This record gives sequence, structure tokens and C-alpha cells, in this order.
Amino acid sequence: MSADAVDDSPHDDSPDIQESEPKLTKAQLARIERNRQKALLLKQARLQSRPYPEGKPDKHKVKAPPREIDSGGGFYIEEDDEALQNVHKKIIHPEGAVLAVDNLVCDGCGKEFMESFLLNHFELAVCDICRQNEEKYGLITKSDAKKRFLLKDCDFDQREPALKFIIRKNPHNERWGDMKLYLETQITDRAMEVWGDEEKLEEQHEKRDQNREKSKQKKFDKRVKELRMAVRSSLWRKDSGSHEHDFGEETYDEDEDMYSKTCKSCGHVMTYEKM
Repeated sequence: MSADAVDDSPHDDSPDIQESEPKLTKAQLARIERNRQKALLLKQARLQSRPYPEGKPDKHKVKAPPREIDSGGGFYIEEDDEALQNVHKKIIHPEGAVLAVDNLVCDGCGKEFMESFLLNHFELAVCDICRQNEEKYGLITKSDAKKRFLLKDCDFDQREPALKFIIRKNPHNERWGDMKLYLETQITDRAMEVWGDEEKLEEQHEKRDQNREKSKQKKFDKRVKELRMAVRSSLWRKDSGSHEHDFGEETYDEDEDMYSKTCKSCGHVMTYEKM
């Protein structure tokens, strides 16, 4: 190839142009920094309002108070979301053990029963049907029991075991205080413990009746003596108006249990008793 040959390859006679990023001014850089700081502040504010990411519970969130529901039994219960979820679930309880209950046997009719008036108050195994026999299972007041069975207060409370009783209002007058009612069968048993048998109890009744009669007779004799002394003293004062007696020494009659004095002048005898 000769030197005059034409070179078909393109030639760029202009100088090389180097691509370079445009430079930012100071105002632009300051605006960018302000926007960045503003974005950081907004991010921090969002984090403070929602410290936890989505899906996690917020422990600091205030829970609304539970709603009260009428239970239908006279009181209110608080509504619980977790409890409401289990309302319709079927609760299965394990079967309990079967307890065998031994019924008591009535001493009167021999039938079984579970509870009764005499059992609860007097610890006597008698059903309520047999209790209707008042002659056998009647009640008696403490004063009547002391009079009929000659018992003392210590026989009711201090002698073991102490007798059971119930308290009732006095039917005659409420101001007289409450009455203690005892079971007559238990009073009879206690009287047999004290006296031994019915014969000794009757002997005690007779003995007390005799002592009571003697006491009455003694009081009567004393009253008669007082009247006799009053009459004799009045007669003696009546006779002393016309004559003044001069009595001698005093004499005593053991058979009559009387004392006497004789006037020395007229022979008048004055008899009297010393109380």
C-alpha cells in the first residue's frame, strides 16, 4: 500500500471529553443533611410510639377493664376472653368414689333412718314416727323432774354424762325466762342411777312426805303455844288490877313441859312456857 492511500478509519480531531459527576453546592449539601436529620427524628418518634414490631404484644399498652356479667346466682363475674373461649368446651370430671352410708336403726320400730329430732338433740336413735309416742318419748321440765324423781342440780349437769336438753320459751309468761326441757326416758334412767330402783325411790318419797308432815305439825304446835301464851298473859294482867301477886320460886313440870309459880298470899298458880 502506498503512502497516498486513504485511511478509511474515522479520526476524531476534537479533544477527549472526560465524563465527570457534577459538583453539589454548599446549599444543596446543607438541604440534604437537614432532610436526613428530619428522617431520623421521624423514625425515632415512630419507634417510641410502637416499640415492638408488628405481631408482638405491647406490654405497656393499657388493657381495658373486664366487663361484668350477671351469673344468675345473685352475684356478678368478670368477663375473661380466655374463659369465654372455654365456655362451650365440654368439661369432663372424673367419677368420684361411691361412699357407703350406714343408716341407723330405730330403737322403737326397728326401721332404718338417717336423721331425726331425738337423734339431733338428745343423741337417741329413735325416728320421728316413734317420737310421736309422747308417753314414752315425752319432754319434761327441770322443776318437774326434780319433784318427781327427787333429783338435784348436780344430777343433771355434773354427773357424767351430762343430760341433753332443749330451751323453749315459757308458755305461761315470757318474762319468767326460758325453760329447759329434758327427755323423760333419760331422766328416768338417771333417777335409777341415783336411787338404784323404783322401790327405793318410793321409799324416799314416803320418807320426805313424813318429814313434811312432821314439819307441818311442829309449826302448828308452835303456833298454838304462842296463842296460849298470849291468852294467859292477858289474864294475868287483868287480875293484877285488884291484887298484886307475890310469886315464889319457879317450878318445872317435865311431863307437861310447863313452868309454874304460886302466889304466896292468895295461892294463885301461874303456868307458862319458855320459848
